[in-house]
Amino acid sequence: MKKSFLILVIAMLFNSCEKQKVISAQEIVDKSIEVAGGNKIKNAAIAFNFRDKHYKATRNNGVFQFERIFKDSTIVIRDVLSNDGFKRYNNNLEVKVADSMILKYLSSVNSVHYFSILPFGLNDAAVNKEYIDKVTLKGKDYHKIKVTFNQDGGGEDFEDVFVYWINAKSYKTEYIAYSYEETDGVGIRFRAAFNERYVNGIRFVDYVNYKPNNSSTSLQDLDESFEKNQLKLLSKIELTDMTVN
Repeated sequence: MKKSFLILVIAMLFNSCEKQKVISAQEIVDKSIEVAGGNKIKNAAIAFNFRDKHYKATRNNGVFQFERIFKDSTIVIRDVLSNDGFKRYNNNLEVKVADSMILKYLSSVNSVHYFSILPFGLNDAAVNKEYIDKVTLKGKDYHKIKVTFNQDGGGEDFEDVFVYWINAKSYKTEYIAYSYEETDGVGIRFRAAFNERYVNGIRFVDYVNYKPNNSSTSLQDLDESFEKNQLKLLSKIELTDMTVN
């Protein structure tokens, strides 16, 4: 009888300890950034091509410069976003950009660079992380994390909401969903990572881009819709000719 009671007590203590080991959203994101090469990203020079445009990003402990270079007829356009703001160059000569267009240009430059090295950036001061649940998607277990942004420091798209599915074993970010403001409401996208590769220790992936068939589908339910093949394929987002220095 005493032995049975002792075994019961030990089992209860073990279960109690297991419950106390609940991992936080912050810990999960930290691990995901680490396995993606976050320590190298913050001091790296990264370049790649995306949809007929060339992109370059230089980071040095908080000092950054993001570039987009493309040709328009006979003009080579170079957009530069840095700690000092946004500038545009036509054939290496700086040109004045209308105030109404600056936000559009810098947003499009920043967006490509932002997605190219996710989940890096999720520890910025304006980012809020919330653990939703541990879920199973396509036969694998994932930590489901919700990300929102403070208005102060969150950029022009601070109202966007993201959900990340981070592999519970590898801690690699494998699915992303987000909502964003459109002129006629809120847009929703779901991205599934593929073509994983490491370049000089930094993880890069491409994405298959989806949207829900049903406009009433909520952001947090997109994994269920994906599991049931209820999402519409929109495009593939592929980065090529990656270099890291």
